[in-house]
This record gives sequence, structure tokens and C-alpha cells, in this order.
Amino acid sequence: MAGSIPLSADVAVRPRARAVTQAIPWYIWCAIFSATSAMIGAHWDISWHRSIGRDTFWTPAHIAIYLCGVLAGVSCGYLILSRTLGMVRDEAAIRLWGFRAPLGAFLASWGGVAMLTSAPFDDWWHNAYGLDVKIVSPPHVLLILGAGMVMLGALILILGQMNRSEGSEKAHLNVLFLYIGALIIVLLMILLMEYSLRIFMHQAGFYQKIAVAIPLVLAGAARASGLRWAATITAGMYSLFLIGNVWILPLFPAEPKLGPVYYPVTNFVPPEFPLLLMAPAFALDLLLNKFARWGKWLLAAVSGVVFLSVFLTVQWPFASFLMSEGARNRVFGAHYFGYYTHPNSYLFRNLFLPAEADFWSRLGLAFVFAILSMRLGLGWGDWMRKIRR
Repeated sequence: MAGSIPLSADVAVRPRARAVTQAIPWYIWCAIFSATSAMIGAHWDISWHRSIGRDTFWTPAHIAIYLCGVLAGVSCGYLILSRTLGMVRDEAAIRLWGFRAPLGAFLASWGGVAMLTSAPFDDWWHNAYGLDVKIVSPPHVLLILGAGMVMLGALILILGQMNRSEGSEKAHLNVLFLYIGALIIVLLMILLMEYSLRIFMHQAGFYQKIAVAIPLVLAGAARASGLRWAATITAGMYSLFLIGNVWILPLFPAEPKLGPVYYPVTNFVPPEFPLLLMAPAFALDLLLNKFARWGKWLLAAVSGVVFLSVFLTVQWPFASFLMSEGARNRVFGAHYFGYYTHPNSYLFRNLFLPAEADFWSRLGLAFVFAILSMRLGLGWGDWMRKIRR
């Protein structure tokens, strides 16, 4: 009987030993740093164009952006080669075109290559056509697509590890997963920046664009994460990232080096105050938690309508506040303008663009977009929950 005691103790200890959390892999931290560097650099670069105008390829902002491509390409290239050549044995690796690596490594490495390819393309574009007057130019689209693929790769690398983990390791990876989800929203809002200024916020077209882009990410993140307040946390991280830009960038001096200068600029001009996405994200979390067993189309229909209704309810009056004297301070940043802002422009005069003649039909279409985006997000989230490698 005495000899059976150590055996029982050994059997009891083994499960706990297997449950001991392991360190989060270095390549996940590298992917997170890469994505963060790209988004900081992107907002810095946009601010540079609004504040200084003239630049060269080797500005600090550009370096921060393309550092993402270098890190993603090198780190994920190493993951692919080390597992293909058998230097590292990885049960989570998949085979693609004769190479072996986790799925996220293939996506992130492709994104890194696309970002680096966009660099000489962008330099040639400037030499051929001058400075960009729009964010969405062909080289910038390639750059944004590459950055998005790096983020998607990072998301899948995290999910592969998270869905195989337990305990505190899983919890930590879950936070990192939601953080990358927030950066994806930041990236989407850069793509929509020229169409989501406060002057557009009383037009239905603005709500259509938000309905297409945002529910997909928030619903996907909430569904894949499983945390009770996943969408709210994701929206909160997005908000903190943008608020940091609003509060930090103006601390640094800047002077226009191009003309004409319509507005005197003495510091870096930050982006506009973030959208109030936390309120509809909170409503989304409540619905997804309470009615998780509903069919996806029914859940998407109710969630899409509620999401956009709450967003309209909070953003519409907040847009009016941003046009008021009370928002022209360092907290809300409504008094910052690019040097090229004409004194007769709607933005400078704090006026909304007139609502469309077919405002109500466009707004109805926005609700349709929100439902479809929500449905895609729920399906995407369920797919992400199955990722193991």
C-alpha cells in the first residue's frame, strides 16, 4: 500500500506539469512590434504631410512604417526556412508549395514583401507625379494591403498558439489578439480617413463606410476571443491608440516647407479624435453574450441594427460637439488644421457638409451593410476559433 502512494502522487502531478504556461514565442512579439511600428509610422507620416509637407524617403515616419515590413519579412522568413529545412520541429507547421511553417508566417512574410515592394514604387510615384494629394494612391494601397496582411498573419500566429493554450498563457495571448484586432481597425480608419472627417458625420455616406468596415472586425474579434467584453476591449484599445496620437504629436514642433500656407502650423498636426466605437461595441458584447445560441443570420440582423443605431445615437451629437468651441482644445484637438486648410473650407469654418438628397435611403442601406458585415464577422470569428496552426 505504501508503494502505491508515490505512484498516485506522480499521476496527479503530471497534468499540472503539462498545464504550466510557457513563454509566448518570440516571433509573436516580433509580429506585434511590427504591426505597432507600422501604425505609429503611418499616423506620424500623415501628420508630417499635414504639418511640414515636404519629405524624403528617409524620414523617421517612413522608417517606422517600413521597419514593419523588414521585421515581418525577416522573422517569418526565418520561421519558414527553419521549419522547411528541419532546423526546428514544429507540429503547428503546415505545408505550402514545398515549404513548412505556421499559416500566419506565410501571410505575414507576404505582407512584409509587399510593404518593401511598395517603397521604391512610392518613391518613383513621387518623382513622377509629385506629392500625394490623397492617401489612397496605388503605392499606398499596396503598402496598406501589405500592412494588413502582416496584421492578419500576426492574428493567426497568435490564434494558433492561443487555441492550443490554457490558463494564464491563453489569457495573455487573448489580450494580444484583441490588440491586433484594434490595430486592424486603426488601419481601416487610415484607409477611410479622408471620408470620415467630422464634416462628413451628418451624412449617410459616413455611416455606410463605418457599417461596412467596423462590425466585421469587432464581431470577428468577439466571436474568436470568447471574452465577455472582447468587442469593448478592442474598441477601447483603438480609442487609446488614436487619443495617444491626438495628445502626443502636437508636443513636437513642425513648420511647413511647402506652400501655399493657409493656416500657420507650429507643431505636428494629429489625426481627429477617435470615433465613439466603444458604445456600439458594448451593445454588441451584450447581444453576443445573451443570444449566442441564435442562428447567425438572426444574430447578425439584430446585432447589425443595434450596432449602427447605437453608433448613430452617440456619434451624431458628438460630431456636433466637435464642431463647437468646447472641442477646440488639446483634449479633443478640433483646433488643429493642416497648413493647406483654406479659411473658406467647411473644415476650417466648422461646418458639416450638407446631407445627401437621398439621405434616408442611403441610411437604410447603411443598416443593410451593417448586417452583412456583422454576418461576415461572425463567420470569420467561428473560423478563427478553429485555428490551431
